[in-house]
Amino acid sequence: MNGIAGKTAIVTGASRGIGLAIAQRLVLEGANVVITARTEETLAAATTSLGDRARYVAGRADDTDHQDEVIATALEHFGSADLLVNNTGINPAYGPLMDIDPGVARKIMDVNVIAALSWVQKIRAAWQGAHGGAIVNVASIAGQRPAPGIAMYGVSKAALIHLTEELALELGPGIRVNAVAPAIVKTDFAKALYEGREEKVAAPYALKRLGVPDDIGGVVAFLLSDDAGWMTGQTLTVDGGVLLAGGI
Repeated sequence: MNGIAGKTAIVTGASRGIGLAIAQRLVLEGANVVITARTEETLAAATTSLGDRARYVAGRADDTDHQDEVIATALEHFGSADLLVNNTGINPAYGPLMDIDPGVARKIMDVNVIAALSWVQKIRAAWQGAHGGAIVNVASIAGQRPAPGIAMYGVSKAALIHLTEELALELGPGIRVNAVAPAIVKTDFAKALYEGREEKVAAPYALKRLGVPDDIGGVVAFLLSDDAGWMTGQTLTVDGGVLLAGGI
């Protein structure tokens, strides 16, 4: 892909799953990466697998001091902070909105939405405001359709999609902001949605399978690349065709 080689990307929530697949694809395309997550051991292993063009910083995505440290690490080791992927997301609550604890709802919004905004504010101030760049927010089809059982998660992802649009208008032309909205991807994070019944869950999908992390990594890399240079404020649905049949 054009325009990724030699740039530096920060990828949050990247010790495994979709985040790690994104980081792997960016390194394959010639980028440097700084990956983040909460657990140092899994981050260290992921970084080893990525090679010499990778660094890691352990911490919580919604911790502003952690955000500062990650961006400083990118600038110190690689000299830039050109690309940002807001991949971190949590979903600690299953069930109806009427049963959710307001404190849990606030935490979901803090991590899935407010933290993403804070990352953008900080990377713009530190690098992208003067040099330009590209940002991708990892949303979900749960933010595009009602998602019973994971409703608050869906509310947060709908907000993230709208945040993407607002940021694209505010930060253009120098900074592009786009999003991806995956359906179910086979990760530890999503196991409760498919484990033990994968064939049944995948049946409504036009492509008759659930996603794998690499399915998302390639799309995110495209959106960060110069090949998507005339795209901003867009959310690409990556769902194996499940929405075509009215599913989620």
